[in-house]
Amino acid sequence: MADKLIIFDTTLRDGEQSPGASMTRDEKLRIARQLERLKVDVIEAGFAASSNGDFEAVQSIANTIKDSIVCSLSRANDRDISQAALALKGAQRARIHTFIATSALHMEKKLRMSPEQVLEQAKLSVRFAKNLIDDIEFSPEDGYRSDEDFLCRVLEAVIAEGATTINVPDTVGYAVPELYGNFIKRLRERIPNSDKAVWSVHCHNDLGMAVANSLAGVMIGGARQIECTINGLGERAGNCSLEEIVMAVKTRKDYYGLELGIDAKHIVATSRMVSQTTGFVVQPNKAVVGANAFAHASGIHQDGVLKARDTYEIMRAEDVGWSANKIVLGKLSGRNAFKQRLQDLGVQLESETDINTAFSKFKELADRKSEIFDEDILALVSDDSVSQVQEQFSFVSLSQRSETGEKPYASIVFKVHGKEVKSESEGNGPVDASLKAIESYVKSGAEMVLYSVNAISGSTESQGEVTVRLQNSGRVVNGVGSDPDIVVASSKAYLSALNKLQNKSDRVAAQG
Repeated sequence: MADKLIIFDTTLRDGEQSPGASMTRDEKLRIARQLERLKVDVIEAGFAASSNGDFEAVQSIANTIKDSIVCSLSRANDRDISQAALALKGAQRARIHTFIATSALHMEKKLRMSPEQVLEQAKLSVRFAKNLIDDIEFSPEDGYRSDEDFLCRVLEAVIAEGATTINVPDTVGYAVPELYGNFIKRLRERIPNSDKAVWSVHCHNDLGMAVANSLAGVMIGGARQIECTINGLGERAGNCSLEEIVMAVKTRKDYYGLELGIDAKHIVATSRMVSQTTGFVVQPNKAVVGANAFAHASGIHQDGVLKARDTYEIMRAEDVGWSANKIVLGKLSGRNAFKQRLQDLGVQLESETDINTAFSKFKELADRKSEIFDEDILALVSDDSVSQVQEQFSFVSLSQRSETGEKPYASIVFKVHGKEVKSESEGNGPVDASLKAIESYVKSGAEMVLYSVNAISGSTESQGEVTVRLQNSGRVVNGVGSDPDIVVASSKAYLSALNKLQNKSDRVAAQG
């Protein structure tokens, strides 16, 4: 195990804390299945005690996933830990991840507890959790900014109580690689029973160093677990990026000398699924999974790559799942062929009704678009109308008029609680007119804080994928819509965001 690097994915928990990135139970389950396909070692499925919805998501994932450890976060109290254990009851392998803040700033300002009270609470929580589940992870929140002597006392005590993994978070992204690595090293050297637990790192990207800090924690500090997310998703500037960690360790095995269980060829598909589910678009120059990650525009680079790929490429695009793979299906293709392609993409819909709905949407798209790409299929099944979301609003049809020198106009038909309504409006453009038409009827009062358009595949026939982020009364939600017609995609995205605004399930801010 000394040479095995454990990949702990927290996309479904810490990644979901990005404003607007919250997911439904079905969306979480779909991504969890894809993470299992990727052969992630540990899947942090959520924070079971934070809401009924999160409890159900953790429970559903625990009952479904067979090959990965399923983990739930909990604060250091009996109620949270009990809820986590209950949600994880059906898991083949389960882990409780409990945490409490240990920095002077957090203890005084947030917890209003003394160091001795925090030490006692940490011990009691691990002791209680250990009676319910054998695999216990403990995190001292804001650990990197904690007093080293006090942190040593806390971590020695929780290991003595049975913690099997010790995670040291750089919660606010303050660390510098060499300093962070040496900090982990000193903790391990100073704590007498440090060898009784696997050491883990969890770094945020506020200064753009989450991956570097995490790798320093491994190489200098001796940690053997890295906590990360797909696409680096996470609150503020995000978390350590799974794909960058995995490919750094694989590509530079000569230096790291570590073994990984990850099946890297599923990285790109997983990245696309997370992006299309959350509406957080991957920047083109993002390492490994960005659209330009293996593109060469410079004539010198192109010439070199044509002569020998390794002149400018240190890894093969196909090794992480990039391909020109198309689904060779059309309007005459059968349902079984469509189901098989869904399986190849790691998508498992919950019921025959969901499959029929997705297949119907596929047929509609095939009538309008000559080539169907994998991205198109993922966009179809990421659509709220395919999942079992109880929708208040759903798109029906749209007509719009836009002419140079004339005021753009849109008329839209959509359903409200199953009943069709019609609304119309003028606007500064066809998209603006369409969204104003919806809002003039709904009167949500929400503020649009983001409007983003992304081409799903690379041609003029491509579906447009639109993300709309709305904010209202402190809630921030993302809506995603896709369609070959960008105005229709925009309307679908706006309605999707309105549906999420209706979902009042609360999220509890958790350890970073």
